[in-house]
Amino acid sequence: MATWKSRGLRGSLFEDLINRTNDVYRERGTALVQKIPTPITPIDIDRDERHITLAYFDRKSTVDYIGIAQGIAICFDCKECAADTFAMQNIHEHQYKFMKEFERQGGVAFLLIYYSHREKIYYMRCDEMVKFYDRAYDESDREDARKSFRFDELDERFLYDMPAEPFINYLEYVNDYLDYKENENNT
Repeated sequence: MATWKSRGLRGSLFEDLINRTNDVYRERGTALVQKIPTPITPIDIDRDERHITLAYFDRKSTVDYIGIAQGIAICFDCKECAADTFAMQNIHEHQYKFMKEFERQGGVAFLLIYYSHREKIYYMRCDEMVKFYDRAYDESDREDARKSFRFDELDERFLYDMPAEPFINYLEYVNDYLDYKENENNT
Protein backbone atom coordinates (compact mmCIF):
# COMPACT_ATOMS: atom_id res chain seq x y z
CA MET A 1 0.00 0.00 0.00
CA ALA A 2 1.29 3.47 -0.87
CA THR A 3 2.49 5.63 1.98
CA TRP A 4 3.07 9.32 2.37
CA LYS A 5 5.98 10.76 4.32
CA SER A 6 5.34 14.43 5.05
CA ARG A 7 8.03 16.96 4.16
CA GLY A 8 5.46 19.68 3.78
CA LEU A 9 2.84 19.76 1.08
CA ARG A 10 4.34 20.24 -2.36
CA GLY A 11 2.44 22.85 -4.31
CA SER A 12 0.58 24.02 -1.22
CA LEU A 13 1.14 27.75 -1.94
CA PHE A 14 -0.37 27.38 -5.41
CA GLU A 15 -3.26 25.31 -4.06
CA ASP A 16 -3.80 27.87 -1.29
CA LEU A 17 -4.20 30.58 -3.94
CA ILE A 18 -6.66 28.39 -5.83
CA ASN A 19 -8.59 27.75 -2.60
CA ARG A 20 -8.79 31.52 -1.95
CA THR A 21 -9.93 32.05 -5.52
CA ASN A 22 -12.65 29.43 -5.06
CA ASP A 23 -13.83 31.26 -1.92
CA VAL A 24 -14.11 34.50 -3.90
CA TYR A 25 -15.96 32.73 -6.73
CA ARG A 26 -18.41 31.25 -4.21
CA GLU A 27 -18.94 34.61 -2.44
CA ARG A 28 -19.62 36.33 -5.78
CA GLY A 29 -21.92 33.53 -6.95
CA THR A 30 -19.66 32.91 -9.95
CA ALA A 31 -18.82 29.26 -9.27
CA LEU A 32 -18.98 26.53 -6.66
CA VAL A 33 -15.72 24.58 -6.75
CA GLN A 34 -14.44 22.41 -3.92
CA LYS A 35 -11.13 20.85 -3.05
CA ILE A 36 -11.38 17.07 -2.91
CA PRO A 37 -9.40 15.77 0.06
CA THR A 38 -7.05 12.87 -0.50
CA PRO A 39 -8.23 10.04 1.75
CA ILE A 40 -5.40 9.01 4.08
CA THR A 41 -5.02 6.97 7.26
CA PRO A 42 -2.45 8.38 9.69
CA ILE A 43 0.21 6.00 10.98
CA ASP A 44 2.50 8.36 12.86
CA ILE A 45 1.51 11.70 14.38
CA ASP A 46 3.87 14.22 15.94
CA ARG A 47 1.76 15.11 18.96
CA ASP A 48 3.93 18.09 19.95
CA GLU A 49 3.65 19.70 16.50
CA ARG A 50 0.12 18.31 15.93
CA HIS A 51 0.71 17.08 12.39
CA ILE A 52 0.81 13.78 10.54
CA THR A 53 4.33 12.60 9.77
CA LEU A 54 3.51 9.23 8.14
CA ALA A 55 0.29 7.99 6.56
CA TYR A 56 -0.95 5.68 3.84
CA PHE A 57 -3.45 6.43 1.12
CA ASP A 58 -6.79 4.69 1.69
CA ARG A 59 -7.66 4.72 -2.00
CA LYS A 60 -6.87 6.68 -5.11
CA SER A 61 -8.42 10.11 -5.31
CA THR A 62 -9.67 11.63 -8.55
CA VAL A 63 -8.58 15.23 -9.06
CA ASP A 64 -7.84 18.15 -6.74
CA TYR A 65 -10.96 20.18 -7.54
CA ILE A 66 -14.45 19.62 -8.88
CA GLY A 67 -17.41 21.92 -9.24
CA ILE A 68 -19.64 23.98 -11.46
CA ALA A 69 -19.22 27.44 -12.94
CA GLN A 70 -22.31 29.09 -14.43
CA GLY A 71 -23.75 25.78 -15.57
CA ILE A 72 -20.48 24.25 -16.75
CA ALA A 73 -19.13 21.26 -14.84
CA ILE A 74 -15.38 21.57 -14.27
CA CYS A 75 -12.72 19.40 -12.72
CA PHE A 76 -9.01 20.03 -12.52
CA ASP A 77 -5.78 19.18 -10.84
CA CYS A 78 -3.06 21.59 -9.75
CA LYS A 79 0.58 20.80 -10.37
CA GLU A 80 3.72 22.75 -9.63
CA CYS A 81 6.91 22.56 -11.66
CA ALA A 82 10.27 24.16 -10.88
CA ALA A 83 11.90 23.27 -14.22
CA ASP A 84 11.12 23.43 -17.94
CA THR A 85 10.48 19.68 -18.08
CA PHE A 86 7.33 18.21 -16.57
CA ALA A 87 7.48 14.50 -15.70
CA MET A 88 4.38 12.56 -16.72
CA GLN A 89 4.64 10.48 -13.55
CA ASN A 90 3.02 13.52 -11.87
CA ILE A 91 -0.21 12.66 -13.67
CA HIS A 92 -1.55 9.42 -12.29
CA GLU A 93 -3.45 6.91 -14.38
CA HIS A 94 -6.63 7.25 -12.30
CA GLN A 95 -6.54 11.05 -12.80
CA TYR A 96 -6.00 10.62 -16.54
CA LYS A 97 -8.96 8.22 -16.79
CA PHE A 98 -11.25 10.34 -14.61
CA MET A 99 -10.56 13.49 -16.59
CA LYS A 100 -11.18 11.77 -19.93
CA GLU A 101 -14.48 10.34 -18.63
CA PHE A 102 -15.47 13.74 -17.21
CA GLU A 103 -15.01 15.35 -20.62
CA ARG A 104 -16.94 12.53 -22.31
CA GLN A 105 -19.86 13.47 -20.04
CA GLY A 106 -19.74 17.07 -21.26
CA GLY A 107 -17.64 18.62 -18.50
CA VAL A 108 -14.43 20.60 -18.82
CA ALA A 109 -11.34 18.90 -17.37
CA PHE A 110 -7.92 20.50 -17.22
CA LEU A 111 -4.64 20.86 -15.38
CA LEU A 112 -3.28 24.08 -13.95
CA ILE A 113 0.50 23.87 -13.95
CA TYR A 114 2.40 26.53 -12.09
CA TYR A 115 5.92 26.99 -13.46
CA SER A 116 7.35 28.57 -10.32
CA HIS A 117 10.73 29.49 -11.79
CA ARG A 118 9.00 31.38 -14.61
CA GLU A 119 6.08 32.78 -12.57
CA LYS A 120 3.73 31.38 -15.23
CA ILE A 121 0.55 29.33 -15.05
CA TYR A 122 -0.31 26.96 -17.84
CA TYR A 123 -3.88 25.85 -18.55
CA MET A 124 -3.50 22.37 -20.01
CA ARG A 125 -6.53 21.18 -21.90
CA CYS A 126 -7.61 17.60 -21.32
CA ASP A 127 -6.94 16.66 -24.96
CA GLU A 128 -3.40 18.03 -24.66
CA MET A 129 -2.82 16.10 -21.42
CA VAL A 130 -4.09 12.94 -23.15
CA LYS A 131 -1.66 13.50 -26.03
CA PHE A 132 1.34 13.78 -23.70
CA TYR A 133 0.15 10.94 -21.48
CA ASP A 134 -0.43 8.61 -24.40
CA ARG A 135 2.95 9.50 -25.84
CA ALA A 136 4.56 8.51 -22.55
CA TYR A 137 2.59 5.38 -21.73
CA ASP A 138 1.07 3.90 -24.89
CA GLU A 139 4.53 2.92 -26.00
CA SER A 140 5.89 2.27 -22.52
CA ASP A 141 7.62 -0.89 -23.68
CA ARG A 142 9.86 1.29 -25.86
CA GLU A 143 12.97 2.49 -24.09
CA ASP A 144 12.96 5.80 -25.97
CA ALA A 145 9.33 6.74 -25.07
CA ARG A 146 9.17 10.34 -23.79
CA LYS A 147 8.09 10.31 -20.14
CA SER A 148 7.86 14.11 -19.95
CA PHE A 149 7.03 17.20 -21.94
CA ARG A 150 9.03 20.40 -22.31
CA PHE A 151 7.87 23.95 -21.68
CA ASP A 152 8.53 24.84 -25.32
CA GLU A 153 5.98 22.19 -26.41
CA LEU A 154 3.13 24.06 -24.74
CA ASP A 155 0.51 26.14 -26.54
CA GLU A 156 1.36 29.79 -25.79
CA ARG A 157 -2.33 30.76 -26.03
CA PHE A 158 -2.88 29.06 -22.66
CA LEU A 159 0.10 30.48 -20.82
CA TYR A 160 -0.65 33.15 -18.20
CA ASP A 161 1.40 35.34 -15.89
CA MET A 162 1.13 34.59 -12.20
CA PRO A 163 -0.95 37.47 -10.83
CA ALA A 164 0.47 39.78 -8.16
CA GLU A 165 -2.68 39.58 -6.03
CA PRO A 166 -3.77 36.41 -4.22
CA PHE A 167 -6.46 35.62 -6.82
CA ILE A 168 -5.94 33.38 -9.83
CA ASN A 169 -8.85 33.96 -12.18
CA TYR A 170 -8.69 30.51 -13.74
CA LEU A 171 -12.28 30.83 -15.01
CA GLU A 172 -10.81 33.33 -17.50
CA TYR A 173 -8.62 30.45 -18.71
CA VAL A 174 -11.68 28.20 -19.01
CA ASN A 175 -13.40 30.91 -21.08
CA ASP A 176 -10.34 31.16 -23.34
CA TYR A 177 -10.49 27.38 -23.77
CA LEU A 178 -14.22 27.44 -24.58
CA ASP A 179 -13.60 30.17 -27.21
CA TYR A 180 -10.75 28.08 -28.63
CA LYS A 181 -12.96 24.97 -28.71
CA GLU A 182 -15.78 26.85 -30.45
CA ASN A 183 -13.37 28.24 -33.06
CA GLU A 184 -11.90 24.75 -33.64
CA ASN A 185 -15.41 23.33 -34.17
CA ASN A 186 -16.27 26.09 -36.66
CA THR A 187 -13.25 25.45 -38.87
